[in-house]
Amino acid sequence: MSKGREIFRRVTATDVARLAGTSQSAVSRVFTPGASVSPETREKVTAAAAQLGYRPNAIARSLITRRSRIVAVAMAYLNNQFYPDVLEALSDRLQAQGYQILLFTADRHAAADPVLEQVMRYQVDAIVLASTSLSSAFARECRQAGVPVVMFNRTTDDPDLLSVTGDNEQGGHAIARFLAAGGHRRPAFIAGLEASSTNRDRELGFTRGLAEAGQAAPLRAVGHYSYEGAVEATRQLLRRDDRPDAIFCANDHMAIACMDVARHEFGLAVPEDLSVIGFDDVGPARWPSYDLTSYSQPLLPMVDATVEILMECMEDPSRPARGVVLKGSLMVRGSARRPMDWGG
Repeated sequence: MSKGREIFRRVTATDVARLAGTSQSAVSRVFTPGASVSPETREKVTAAAAQLGYRPNAIARSLITRRSRIVAVAMAYLNNQFYPDVLEALSDRLQAQGYQILLFTADRHAAADPVLEQVMRYQVDAIVLASTSLSSAFARECRQAGVPVVMFNRTTDDPDLLSVTGDNEQGGHAIARFLAAGGHRRPAFIAGLEASSTNRDRELGFTRGLAEAGQAAPLRAVGHYSYEGAVEATRQLLRRDDRPDAIFCANDHMAIACMDVARHEFGLAVPEDLSVIGFDDVGPARWPSYDLTSYSQPLLPMVDATVEILMECMEDPSRPARGVVLKGSLMVRGSARRPMDWGG
């Protein structure tokens, strides 16, 4: 060894076992959540580990147990505040179960598979797909590999896939009832991604609710679930001679853009001249500057259901597939005209 130069070696479980006077398997059990170990052994091992500065090697352990305790989470975009909130909640709940997340992002306008195929290069124990599409080919590959996949805030026609979602159709229907009861006669809808199940179901419920109130199908523009897309969609609608008196946007991210354009480009008062309603009830919806009426997704119950399904499927991969649909509620605030007799 060169003078004045030190070589540092990673502390191993063998070093801890030697200092603690235990076996290497005992050290492993101490650092394995839920493993059986006596209090005396645990105390000796943790004291030795602290003295040596030992940290268990998760990668090495995964080679032995064939479990990485990592869940892949794939999201198409994070500028919609709903998904960072989902990511934080998922991380908290999974960490409580002894798991960590590995985040993958994808182009929201492209098919999911070119990015998601990278997931299979890692030894993940399960996959959560949020705000992404999923082809039957990729789903089949995951099943063959024994990796559970749960679609979050998306549904699919594949009966063998697991999914957790809010009641998007009921949400759209509740918004239609609210606007009709408030005397709106020229409602419009700003769609998100045309191929997504969330957009399809929210629009279906909205159109059905308007029809039940004796109204025609709404005016329509497409905002692609983005702020910039919603800006242009709002301009298209508000330039019309038969300008809408209410706009339901398929998420809050677009509803905020809609309000900005209506106020600052067209000089409209919200809700006096135009009612605006969103979907998701993200943090900015509650800011006083927007005070956005929005259909609240049950985010935490959705996350809890997702983690429960993941744990079940990792324990028993033969469990039958199921879809969970959770109801939300309309949060009435100042961006939409409230019906005089509205009771929810």
